[in-house]
Amino acid sequence: MLELSAPLARTCFYVFPFSFPSISLIGKNIWVNRNYSDVGISGSYAMPRLSIPSPTGLITFEAAGRHLSFTKAAEELRVSQAAVSSAIKCLEGDLGVHLFVRQHKRVALTEAGQRFYSDVAMGLGHIARSAEAVRRTTEDKHVVLSSSTAFASHWLIPRLPIFRAQHPEIEIRIQTADRDTDLGPDPYLIGIRRGLGDWPNYRAFRFGGENLIPVCSPTYLTQCGLPRDLLDLTRRTLIHLDEPHRPRPAWKEWFAHFGVEFEDGGEGLRLNDYSLVVQAAIAGQGIALGWTHIIDYPLSEGLLVPALAANWETGYAFFVVSNRSVDLASEAKAVKDWVLCARVIPSSPESALYSIQDEPI
Repeated sequence: MLELSAPLARTCFYVFPFSFPSISLIGKNIWVNRNYSDVGISGSYAMPRLSIPSPTGLITFEAAGRHLSFTKAAEELRVSQAAVSSAIKCLEGDLGVHLFVRQHKRVALTEAGQRFYSDVAMGLGHIARSAEAVRRTTEDKHVVLSSSTAFASHWLIPRLPIFRAQHPEIEIRIQTADRDTDLGPDPYLIGIRRGLGDWPNYRAFRFGGENLIPVCSPTYLTQCGLPRDLLDLTRRTLIHLDEPHRPRPAWKEWFAHFGVEFEDGGEGLRLNDYSLVVQAAIAGQGIALGWTHIIDYPLSEGLLVPALAANWETGYAFFVVSNRSVDLASEAKAVKDWVLCARVIPSSPESALYSIQDEPI
C-alpha cells in the first residue's frame, strides 16, 4: 500500500498481483491457519466438512499457482519453502491428483491444476471482497474505485487534489489490477471499464468515447521531426501495447481504420502496461497510440504532443460501473458523479465546470 502525502494523505493506492487481487485487498496479509472442525457450522446450508480442502492449502496453492514458484509463494506468505511444499502435497493427497509438475528450479500447473487454480482464485477473491464489505459495516466508510493502472496514474491522480478540496469528508481507495476484476454487490465499490455499456450485472454510466491519436514527446520531434503522413508513420519507431488481459486496439487496427496496411514485424518498443507506454513516449522513445482521455494531462502539460492529425473513434467507450444488485451509497455516488464530470483538468477547484449524466445505460 502506498500512502500519498497531503493533500492526498487519506488516499490509498493499491496494486494487485496477477489474477488474485484479494491477497492485498485490504492492504494486509491474509493468514489462514485454522481447522474449521472447531467451529460449529450447522443448518440447512452447512457444507460437509470433508468436501472442503484445507483453507491453508488453498491459499498456499493459489500463491504457488500464480507465481509458478514455491519460493516466491513462500516469500509472499512469509513461511518456509518447505511449508509451501508440504501444504501442496497435503492438498494433492486430499484431492487425489497432481496439481503441479515439478521441474528443475521451477514448477508448472498440470491440466487439473489449471482448472482448479481458476476456481480457487475466483473463490478466494469473492471471499475477500465479501469480507471487505462486512468490515465496512463497522469501519469508516471509504469508496473503492477499481481501474487500470494507467487510468489511475494519468487521469485520476492529477485530479485528486480537486476532489479532496470539494469532498474532504470522503476517502477514496484506488484499486488497480492487470485485468478487470469482478465488481461485487458492494455499495461503496465502483469501477472504470471499457466496452459498449451492455454488461448484464453492472449499471453503466458513460464517461466518454474511445479516441486514439498518435502522440510523442517534444524531444522526439526535435530529433526525428513530424511524420509527413500515415505511410511515413509506419516507418517510425512505434511503441506497442502488448496487453495480455484487457483487449485493446493495436497499431495494426489503427492503421487499418485509415486504409493503410501495416505489418507488425515485432519492431519497436513493446510494453504490457499502458502506463509504461505513456512514460516511454514522454521519455522520447518513440510514437505511441494515445487514448485521449488518459493522455489529456500529459498533453496539457506539454509532455506529449500529437504526432499526426489522425483520430480513430473506435465506437467503444469508457464507463463508470457498479453492481446492479445494490444501490450506491451516497459517498460512492458522489465519487461517480465527480468522475463523470471531471473530464477536463481545471486550474483550480473553483474553476471546474461540471455536467453530470445521471441516467445509467
